[in-house]
Amino acid sequence: MGLVELQLTNFRVFESRHVTPPADAVTVFLSPNGTGKTSILEAVFALATGGSFRTTSASDLLRTGSDAASVHGLAFQGTRRLDMKLQLKRGVRNVTKRLTINEQRPQTYADIYDVFPVTIFTPEGVDMVRREPSGRRDFLTRLIVNLDPRTSDVVERFERVLRQRNALLKSLGGELPTAMQRDELDIWTSEFVDVSELLVGAREKVLTPLAELTASYYEEIAGGSGDVGLSYERSWTDELAPSLDAAFRDDRYRGHTTVGPHRDDIRITLDQRDARRQASQGEQRSVALSMLLAGDALVRRERDISPLLMLDDVFSELDPIRCSRLLHLLPSGQTLVTTASPLPQELLPAVIIDLSKGE
Repeated sequence: MGLVELQLTNFRVFESRHVTPPADAVTVFLSPNGTGKTSILEAVFALATGGSFRTTSASDLLRTGSDAASVHGLAFQGTRRLDMKLQLKRGVRNVTKRLTINEQRPQTYADIYDVFPVTIFTPEGVDMVRREPSGRRDFLTRLIVNLDPRTSDVVERFERVLRQRNALLKSLGGELPTAMQRDELDIWTSEFVDVSELLVGAREKVLTPLAELTASYYEEIAGGSGDVGLSYERSWTDELAPSLDAAFRDDRYRGHTTVGPHRDDIRITLDQRDARRQASQGEQRSVALSMLLAGDALVRRERDISPLLMLDDVFSELDPIRCSRLLHLLPSGQTLVTTASPLPQELLPAVIIDLSKGE
């Protein structure tokens, strides 16, 4: 599998940029900050998922002063040719996105995630152990979707139901609901409970194999033994429905749902210690790298497919020893790397591209 052609038009800082990375090899984008290195990876990610790992606003992807942008990629998955196009257009109220794969619009998000899996390492990902729970939830959500693209339907359904329930709670303005509002709230709450069970079930199911692989990778990266533990931490106790009832007074004053999968976390321990609060920064980053590598390995094992691997300026976050160990553990296949710093000696790219220069 490999991306062999990428064309950006009015995307982020690029008026036009054409890149032809070699398949099954390492391509390094080595240039000063502000030249669009991360935007290249963001464009690839957008083709693979329909979204961005940097922003939730599609308008951020448009070049300043432009009302339309596009990303065109050509990739191969075995003998299958994938011609992928993402078009963005500014409307009166928002920016619309249109994604096609071989000139066909995907019918579901599962159709998108099924064809072109990617694994991305970012500075935020390297630091996800000590950061807020949202980063760990996002990592787990991307993983379950990459493992089984059909899970994206559950994720999409959950997000839609949560938006609807929150909109209703916000409309209450802290007041008690009318009989009609109460009936509507009961409908959305019941739907919320049902889809939450599916989402949490998928998350919890993947944690056992993820923990086993994470522990193995940690030994390699940390250069010694360490008992890494991963467990799912719900934001409620007992059953979700009564927990939502108990939280209703708080929810209507706040105008949003305060318990549920969107508030859950992954509890990470290292030698029985809370890794977020008691591990050193080096240990935290080693655990995070191990989780990222473990997730990629799971996808390769379960789907017998090699995700495109992207590393966005992660070497600046690591000391030379961890850099070296990470590079030795990276799987074979196509890899896109961005950096503004000199390359580690162990990294042997097929191509080095300086984005500050012309094509």
